Amino acid sequence: MNFTYPWFLLGLLCIAIPVLIHLFELRRPTRVLFTNLGFIREVRIVTARQRKIKYLLVLMVRIGFVAFLVLMFAQPFIPARVEALDSKQSAPTVLLDTSPSMQADAEAGSVSRFDKAVDQARELPTAFPANARFALNQNQNARLTPTAYRVALDQLSVSGRATGVKGALQRVVKQPGSSAKQLFVFSDFQKSGFSALSLADVDSAVQVTLVPVGGSSTRNVFVDSLWLEDAFVRRNADMVLHIRLRNGGTEAVENCQVRLFVGNRQATTFNATVPVQAPVTMTARVRLDSGQVQQCRVELDDFPVVFDNTYYFALQASPTIRVLEVKAGEGQALQRVYGNEPMFAYSQATSAQLNYEQLEKANLLLVQGVGRIEAALRENIRRVVQRGGSVVVVPPADLAGRATYDQLFRELGIGPVQWETAKAALREVAVPDRRNPFFREVFGAQSRPPVMPKVAPVLRWSRSGTDILRTQDGDGFLSAFSSGKGTVYLFSTPFEQSATDFLQHALFVPVMYRLAMQSFRSEQALAYRLNQGNVTVAVGTDGAQQGEQVYKLVNDSLTFIPAQRVQEGTVRMEVPAGMQQPGFYRLTRNGQTIAQLAFNNDKRESELAAYTAAELRQLVGPNRPNVQVYETGQGMSVAARYKAERVGTPLWQYCLWAALACLLAEVLLLRFMGRPVVPADVRVAA
Repeated sequence: MNFTYPWFLLGLLCIAIPVLIHLFELRRPTRVLFTNLGFIREVRIVTARQRKIKYLLVLMVRIGFVAFLVLMFAQPFIPARVEALDSKQSAPTVLLDTSPSMQADAEAGSVSRFDKAVDQARELPTAFPANARFALNQNQNARLTPTAYRVALDQLSVSGRATGVKGALQRVVKQPGSSAKQLFVFSDFQKSGFSALSLADVDSAVQVTLVPVGGSSTRNVFVDSLWLEDAFVRRNADMVLHIRLRNGGTEAVENCQVRLFVGNRQATTFNATVPVQAPVTMTARVRLDSGQVQQCRVELDDFPVVFDNTYYFALQASPTIRVLEVKAGEGQALQRVYGNEPMFAYSQATSAQLNYEQLEKANLLLVQGVGRIEAALRENIRRVVQRGGSVVVVPPADLAGRATYDQLFRELGIGPVQWETAKAALREVAVPDRRNPFFREVFGAQSRPPVMPKVAPVLRWSRSGTDILRTQDGDGFLSAFSSGKGTVYLFSTPFEQSATDFLQHALFVPVMYRLAMQSFRSEQALAYRLNQGNVTVAVGTDGAQQGEQVYKLVNDSLTFIPAQRVQEGTVRMEVPAGMQQPGFYRLTRNGQTIAQLAFNNDKRESELAAYTAAELRQLVGPNRPNVQVYETGQGMSVAARYKAERVGTPLWQYCLWAALACLLAEVLLLRFMGRPVVPADVRVAA
């Protein structure tokens, strides 16, 4: 046993005070004189032996009172089994998980995991001296007094931006000038985000205390992902929307009601049964009646976990696809395909009259029958695919300029390509696989195989690309090659009547439509995550030229100015740290809305399976003696357990109770011991 203030033990000299009082009270019994039996008074019959025992007992309890009172001020304690760090040299750092999963109940029907963690963290200063200083979460530079620390705790809230305990640990440990030597980590320790590798960067000299506050994960259905079957969104046309549901709990959920809203209109509703760890994909047909952005959402009726019951996403009809045809002849086949359809903005030019500004804006560049690929045209074709556009190359019937094509193919990464020197015979194109997404809804329901077009190829290439159409002998007729950020589509046959009847075939129009629609690439996703870091949104070339202007994210009365960079018609932004709640945010420039962005919590937060204290100890293993796991809910708070193990067990409370017991014993001794004994009545005969 040790003493916090050992100099108070000098107060034991005060024991002499009750001893002196006892000595002064030692008096000889007095004699009572009387002369007549009629005047006998009642006297207290107390023997000398009884008086002596009473005085000794009173003296003992008085000495005990003084001794225990002095010991209380000296504050005795039992030393801790493990030596604690000096809190003056290193402020204890508290990491409290504020990720969305902390909104789930700690136990069935109890407070949330976040509230439980805050309650445990509030008591932590009681385990340290009054002059100790604390650091909360990532703000290690702020040294907080116990009062300021508790105020900062009350100001914490759950945030969709939080990356969980793994990210918080990495930021604290890797922060420049980090002096954290004591870490208290309060979290639910989800199995989807925490592992032994999360502690790999923690120095062995740092004492880490893990406090799990997770409860049992019963059931939780959430939207895992959502996507459109076709990336090109047409106005007033049905679209197939896929919704993938997942159960992040431990119990299967039956008949979970799912509602889909497009704007303020409920598009559809259905019930889903979602087993554990087995995703269920549902499909729904939606239609956009206007070209405006529609704020859409998927709502689930799932209890008791409700923080992820709404999934936000934005839908908007795709803008007009710009198609530019560079040709040598007077053919009008492609103009008839694209010129009469409002979703395409078609233009044409010869290689000598090419408008390069128009080429920069084109989504799809058609190089059709051009005899020679000049250097300027070749460079611009390369730029189109580098920025993510699509290029369709149709070889010419005249092979005099094939060397220039070979150079173009090499620069685009296509090869090797072989030219047919002799006139090829017509061959029939093979029926494509109807399961190929490229031909979705092209053939329809047919009872017999369709008649395919005939072609006479002038080109052959290796199987380095993806064949869309092939001849029956296996040679490619139309293939796709990845190049830069874009795609190059290569036909093996000129669009001449002597070489093919493809232009008159029913397959010609849907194939050319599909090539154009696949050239569309939206820089805006249906939905984003609050913690994903960066967001890229297309603002157009006009917006790119106004790069000095500031883009803002607005949600009702909240306005955020993210770190941003405008380049090549897109703005790349960092999600601001203040954006903590899911929902819709408007991207504005000069007060004008440029885009509507939907943000949701990270889907990993919905995986509620968490480590128990026993599982955490097994995960940590015996090779990390600096990492301890404290379990809550066993009648002892984290602060009390830490104080018992690292600070020691204080005994001053017991000294106080002992002093009060001695005081009560003195009162009882003086009140009841040695009460007067009344002599029995003596009857005298007359």
